[in-house]
This record gives sequence, C-alpha cells and structure tokens, in this order.
Amino acid sequence: MHKLLVKTTSALALLAATAAPSLAADVEVLHWWTAGGEAAALNVLKQDLETQGIGWADMPVAGGGGESAMTVLRARVTAGNAPTAVQMLGFDIQDWAKEGALADLNAVAAKEGWDEVVPAALQRFAKYDGKWIAAPVNVHSTNWVWANKAVLDANGIATPTTWEEFTAALEKLKAAGVTPLAHGGQAWQDATLFDAIVMATGGADFYKAAFIDLDEAALGSDTMKEAFDRMSVLRANVDDNFSGRDWNLATAMVINGEAGFQMMGDWAKGEFLGAGKKPGEDFLCFRFPGTQDKVTFNADQFAMFDQGGEVSKEQAALASAILSPAFQSAFNVVKGSVPARTDVSDEAFDACAKQGMKDLAAAAASGNLYGSMAHGHSAPASVKNAIYDVVTAHFNGEYDSATAVEELVDAVSIAK
Repeated sequence: MHKLLVKTTSALALLAATAAPSLAADVEVLHWWTAGGEAAALNVLKQDLETQGIGWADMPVAGGGGESAMTVLRARVTAGNAPTAVQMLGFDIQDWAKEGALADLNAVAAKEGWDEVVPAALQRFAKYDGKWIAAPVNVHSTNWVWANKAVLDANGIATPTTWEEFTAALEKLKAAGVTPLAHGGQAWQDATLFDAIVMATGGADFYKAAFIDLDEAALGSDTMKEAFDRMSVLRANVDDNFSGRDWNLATAMVINGEAGFQMMGDWAKGEFLGAGKKPGEDFLCFRFPGTQDKVTFNADQFAMFDQGGEVSKEQAALASAILSPAFQSAFNVVKGSVPARTDVSDEAFDACAKQGMKDLAAAAASGNLYGSMAHGHSAPASVKNAIYDVVTAHFNGEYDSATAVEELVDAVSIAK
C-alpha cells in the first residue's frame, strides 16, 4: 500500500505535469490501466473516438487498486479542473455522486437501452437517484478456484463440487507432499477466501444479510462461526511462507505444479494464459464448491464528471463507446474479465470466460449476483476494512472462531 506522502507527492507531480495547457483533445481520461494488455485494450476505445473526430488525453496513474488515482482526482476536483471521465470502483462512484460531481447519462442510456442489458447489481453502482452516472466496462467475478490439472490427475482428484469433496482433495494433496492451497497472506486475499466461504456456508440470503445489510444477527450467528471454522481448514492447507505473498506469485505456484488450487478472482487467468497454459488442458477453472450458481463480483466503471450541467457530446460518445458490444468484447478478452452487458457474443472468449459469461447471465437472471465484500462492492470502505482486520487476525491465529464472530459484530457496528 502506498504511504500518504508517496501518494501526495505523486499527485502533486502529476498536477504539475498537467498544469500546462493540454493539446486540443476532447476527452481527458483518468485511469490506472497502465499494464501492457490493459493499455492495449484502451487503445480500442481511443481509436473508436478518433473515428468520430474526438481526441483523447490520456491520464494514467499507476497503482492496481486506484488509490493513487483517487488522490490525484481529489486534487483536480478541488482545483476546479475535473477530468472528463475517471475509472472508478463501487462505492467511490456513489460518494462522488452524492457530492453532485457526476454528469447525468440518462439520455444516452435510454437511447441505447442500458437498463435492459446491464445487470441490476451493476446498476446499483452505475446509477444514483435514478440517474446513470457511470458506464460499466467489465465484471470481474471473485468466487473462482484455479487448479493445476496434471497435479489433480496425478492424485486421482476430480473437480470438487462440495465442501466435503474440496477438503478431501486438500488432504490428498497434503499427503502427496503438494501444497494444497496457494495463497498470499494479504488482507484482501484473506477476505477473498472469506467471501466464497461465507457464500458457500450460509447461501446467498445469508451473504446478503451479513455483508450487504450488515445484519447483526447474521454477523453473530452460528453460521458465521462455521464460516470461520472453515477458514481454519484453509489456513491448515497453505504453505509456511504464505505471509505477504502477492497473488500472482501464488498463481505461479499452481502454474508450476507446486500447489493444487488457488481461490482467486478471474484476473488470475491472465497469469495462466501468459504462461502459455490452456484452460481445460493445463488448468481448470470452476466456482468455489457451494457457490456454483452464484457470482460475487467487482466491476470497473468510468464516471463522467459534470462539466457545465449537461453531458457534453464528447462524454456521451465516450459512454456510448464504452458500452458498445465491440469494445466490451475487445477489452474483456484482454483483461480476463467478462462484459458488463449480458448480450455480448462469447465467440472471441476462451473457455473460462465463456463459462464466466454464462454464469453472470444466469446469476443476474436468478438474483444471485452479489457485490464482493472483499473487493469493496458490498459495503463502504470503512466496513470492508473492519471486516478485513478480523478475518486476517483469525487467519493468522490471533482469534479462535467464537472470538472472531464477537469481534466481527463489534467491528462492523463501530464502522457503520
């Protein structure tokens, strides 16, 4: 995590760099997609706008979670010089909307039928007070398990479909001298495990009650204690060097056959593909046992900042281009996520993404699409961070399960 001083210095440096008059570009876009594939995918969007005679002033701010970008944004808005569009996540969008800072995209949304093709769970963040204020780019789902097929085959392990089958597979791998579960001991990674465990243990209604409604009875229940007990089982199946490990290094353990499984969002797939591995042949992707018909998600969106009371022609064109099926396909094939609209063809996508698109459409239709607690889409950051603290303390042995439940109730109550 960036220190405040570093973040502030970065913000000031970027402000200085952008203080001079920019070229005659029509849209200025603040984002943190600086990696090769992501930057290449954004070029599709730039080129689309260029064909409409609209220029693009790129404003990339490195940092995978967007914290540095949000620091820069706050400085820009305070100076009365907001960018045209800004990449944002979840509750950040709603916070800016509450300040009256975002433009009303209802006209373009109505013209292009966004209400019919974007899942309601995404609209919860893309809309404020009945108005569209952001254009969703993608959906990352977080309740995936990734497995090394050769390792599973060598140990006679079929794809587990229940918690009991999963724990039996972990035990087999441990007995064979293979690390059962690749994991990085960072708070958000611990919470990613907990997301799936809670959904599998208590079901969708329980997940919603605990993490979205923040219901004290659910948070303090025997079901929540069972979820913590299951986290203890996972903890017993990671290697001794897990603390502080980055998620992609855990993925590499699965790729290299050092570990059997990893529980991680669909961005992990890019690591397998980058290593030349093929889904179904070299690695497996499946929903965490017990969550097969459910999807927990986070989603990147571009919020349009109010620049004079109405959406400019350029902002409307940008929003339209972002939600166009062609861009949704081209971008998400590269990013590893799936489109934010459920009517995009899956033709260009790999097997795991095809499954992800099918799962998303089914979960959206059945009401089983839920914002991920671990990734800031179920509750505001203050609550998320409070849950992180308890989950990580329990995972590291500071609390037993009964104590963790008590601490969870207290932490959420204070953070609300």
